[in-house]
Amino acid sequence: MTVMAKPEHTKARTVVSAPALSPDTIAKPDLISVEQAKAMDLARMTDLFKAHLNPGQLHFMKLLGFHKIKIERAEGMFYIDQNGRKILDFFGGFGSLAFGHNHPRILEARRKFQEEKRQEIAIAFMSQYAAALAHNIAKCSPGDLDMVFLGSSGSEAMEAAVKLAERAAGPKRPKVVYAENSFHGKTKGVLAITDGQLYRADFKVADNVVRIPFADLEAVERAFRTDPEIGVIVLETIQGGGGIIQAEAQYWQKLRALCDQYGVLWVADEVQCGYGRSGRFYAFEHYGVIPDVTALAKSLGGGKAAVGAMIARREIYMKAYGTPKTAMIHAMATFGGMGEACVTSIEALNVLYDEGLIDNAAATGDYLLQRLQALREKYPKIIKDVRGKGLMVGLEFHDFSQTLPMVLRPVVSVLDEKLKGSLSGFVGALLLRDYDVLVAFTEYNRNVIRLEPPLICQREHVDRFIEALDSLLARGIVSIVKDFVKSQVR
Repeated sequence: MTVMAKPEHTKARTVVSAPALSPDTIAKPDLISVEQAKAMDLARMTDLFKAHLNPGQLHFMKLLGFHKIKIERAEGMFYIDQNGRKILDFFGGFGSLAFGHNHPRILEARRKFQEEKRQEIAIAFMSQYAAALAHNIAKCSPGDLDMVFLGSSGSEAMEAAVKLAERAAGPKRPKVVYAENSFHGKTKGVLAITDGQLYRADFKVADNVVRIPFADLEAVERAFRTDPEIGVIVLETIQGGGGIIQAEAQYWQKLRALCDQYGVLWVADEVQCGYGRSGRFYAFEHYGVIPDVTALAKSLGGGKAAVGAMIARREIYMKAYGTPKTAMIHAMATFGGMGEACVTSIEALNVLYDEGLIDNAAATGDYLLQRLQALREKYPKIIKDVRGKGLMVGLEFHDFSQTLPMVLRPVVSVLDEKLKGSLSGFVGALLLRDYDVLVAFTEYNRNVIRLEPPLICQREHVDRFIEALDSLLARGIVSIVKDFVKSQVR
């Protein structure tokens, strides 16, 4: 290509050779293939994690021994690592694995969808799969909770829930009440109602929020009575990150009455405690009440797809987005209602009821709680509390000093705050290393081990977990600490 230019003060033409607008071919970068990724060893995984993902997080993975494990596959209640050992999953991806790993019916539904080359992105056209999933979610929801927004995560579902409620409440009532030790997501909007300095860091968050203690009726009524700008209250029905914390039935019943009295919209965050985990489809159903808006995610995707949903009462939804002029204010995003994700969720909901997993969560959860209570009585100086509902259970240890011999307690007690979470970390690390059992932890009360096994969990799995925990606690605190320290120097 040549460019003809006319220099100043001369009639002569100058011919200039211009560079090519683009190279003839685009060179392929040094990419890793799917098969190479599958065959990657731990050393290479570690290098790439440090280089491209989260170097700081690796510190905690090393403390717990997680960095030594490469998961090759997963099935049912178990992960299988590079050495072929089966790890019992009592973590459950913070409640994302209701069906365990790779449930065959869910895999088959996805396989058929792919083989038939069905459509994925449904933006220009209506999707029969999104419509069917929305119908199914509405059928699973009590009362007039029947308007559904589909997204890809719990944070997105809660963003949609809070935006809808705030808009329906109106511009004269913009304030949102939330609870201490709440967790509603890490995205910028819901960060304002996530009560954790770790996550908030130094971000500038919305200031139209009011913080109150969880499960405190007087605080709710006082806030509603004294601040007429409050239009919304957002609460987890069971606080997960707070340490598996519940409120009494009368709290929820009175809350519903107060919201009706003061015209405040109630958003129930069921992202973690919903979808059958508590022994009912929604945890709030235990108390005979219905919120104005709620949200699901986690296991809604059947453990194979990222799916979240907001569900609202029709009256509330129509008030916020019910006209052609307002309909697109918060319509589905590009990946909301994707075909295969919806098919996965449709099949998962059918499996949930066909296999009686909600009933199983209630029965097996009761059994788990009974067995843990027996351990609490056996180790009263170690286990402080056992609580939960269904297969959402918290096991709380005493502060570290209280677990030691009496002579050491005064010396160590001054360090209790700094040592919070150490015992749960030791126990979690040793359960994995010595007993092939995986458990989780909580964000705010670090002395709590969080147990959220898949809803397919059976008594035999509970027995194996309890036997492992019993064997570990029987070593005594001093031995547990020594064993953990040894694991760090190997």
